[in-house]
Amino acid sequence: MTEQSPPAGVGTQQTGFPHDSTALTAWLTALVRNREYGTLAELRRARVRTSAHIRAGWFGGDDHRDLFEQMAFLFAIYHQGHPTPSYGHGSLGAAARRIGDGTGRGPDNPGAQRLLDRVVASRRIPWRHLQHTVTRLRSCEQPPPSWTGLTEDLIQWHDRKARVAYQWSVEFHTPPGATRTRRTNR
Repeated sequence: MTEQSPPAGVGTQQTGFPHDSTALTAWLTALVRNREYGTLAELRRARVRTSAHIRAGWFGGDDHRDLFEQMAFLFAIYHQGHPTPSYGHGSLGAAARRIGDGTGRGPDNPGAQRLLDRVVASRRIPWRHLQHTVTRLRSCEQPPPSWTGLTEDLIQWHDRKARVAYQWSVEFHTPPGATRTRRTNR
């Protein structure tokens, strides 16, 4: 494995480095595109902090390093065995709407409904339930949420004005083709 430098502008001397969720998504999708399966496998090791996790954390800046490492884990879980990268689209609520099978999807699927209920009921970032959501999307062969958008939403998880969990719930229950209440093409 070759040693890589932090992204431009990131250094140990600098403080207050801002996060860059778009750059994280670009780096992660490049790993898939370039078939760097060893690095992706490292990212799937949740309990062990590897050099791949640390590189993902660089994109989080000073304030969101751990969150970016966790996002890289979720990305790697979704892309296990996928030869082409998926940037995803929409929010987690819109993505959860795609979970299901022939008997129903989203609100019409009791499993998808329970999973989203667990996600939005959590006061802390619900990493375990997010992992289950990503795994279910993968097993249903459905696209993930926008990785960049999901990262930004999780950064705002505790911001009462952002109301991330509420917005996800609204988007989960919004009928197809209805006007969305917020931008979902991040």
